[in-house]
Amino acid sequence: MKKRIFIAANLPEKIKKKLILWQEKYDFLPVRWTKENSLRLTLVFIGYADDDQVVAAARAMRKTAQNGAPFNIKFKKIIYGPPEKSAKIPRMIWLSGEPNQQLADLKHNLEDSLLSVNSGFNKPETKKFIPHITLARTKMERWRDLENPPLIDEIFEAEAPVESIELVQSNLARDGAQYAVLESAELLSY
Repeated sequence: MKKRIFIAANLPEKIKKKLILWQEKYDFLPVRWTKENSLRLTLVFIGYADDDQVVAAARAMRKTAQNGAPFNIKFKKIIYGPPEKSAKIPRMIWLSGEPNQQLADLKHNLEDSLLSVNSGFNKPETKKFIPHITLARTKMERWRDLENPPLIDEIFEAEAPVESIELVQSNLARDGAQYAVLESAELLSY
């Protein structure tokens, strides 16, 4: 049976706790909140992969991590996302990160490494990568019923170290995706 997998960077617990407190301020919104243990920065969505492809993806991730150096990413705002598609009815609520060359390089190197093996990954993103953490997904039908949806554009400054990356399995469920870390790899170069 195929697994739905992606590669991500996890967040420190301190930032996750602050994000959960922020979510509680807006618990009246018709959204499906991302659970605390699921808050992470997705770098590459691979898709459905068989067991051999999962092994190949893990190997490619480890290889990339060995050549990657730890770095920090800065988060600045909580907004509706994706920004270009949120004019009428937002699809998601994001913690938006600043563009970061080390993060962009890591993503690019992961994509190249995944493409070089039979990992199930076959198409790099063509649109500009916007680092973000998905805090919620809107329930579209119920959102349309809101008379005055709040404007969400709030400062939320946080800096997170990216010291490792994870191969994560996503199991889709009615109340939101359930995640399991299959493997973790430290960024080793300095």
